Amino acid sequence: MTQNKIICKEISELEDIAKKLLADYPDRRIFAFYGKMGVGKTTFIKALCKTLGVVNITNSPSYSIVNEYTGKEGNTIYHFDFYRIKNINEVFDIGYEDYFFSNNYCFIEWPEKIKDLLPDDSIKIYIKENPLDNSRIIKIQ
Repeated sequence: MTQNKIICKEISELEDIAKKLLADYPDRRIFAFYGKMGVGKTTFIKALCKTLGVVNITNSPSYSIVNEYTGKEGNTIYHFDFYRIKNINEVFDIGYEDYFFSNNYCFIEWPEKIKDLLPDDSIKIYIKENPLDNSRIIKIQ
């Protein structure tokens, strides 16, 4: 993105933000989402999945750790939620390398729990709530 800070005032804006994000990083596949509980990480990932043509239900894989979706071109999209992992061995046990290095999209919630395993070229997305107007401040690095 030409700017690395976006103000999202309405949830309806997320689809356009998702399209721009994917267009600005066409060769990147790992997107790490940082932010407090309830700030909108899953909602943003749903917009990204919709943009990629996912028609099945997208929700947070809180208990399964990873959900797998199929995009419009038959491509696989992985959605991770590492909030509930107790130790890094759980991530090794699910075979994270097979996902992260598959060249498929990987959208990761709570990446700070696996910071040493994130590929260096991951796109980091920080979401904060603006308490003045309930908008979201999205910073992309």
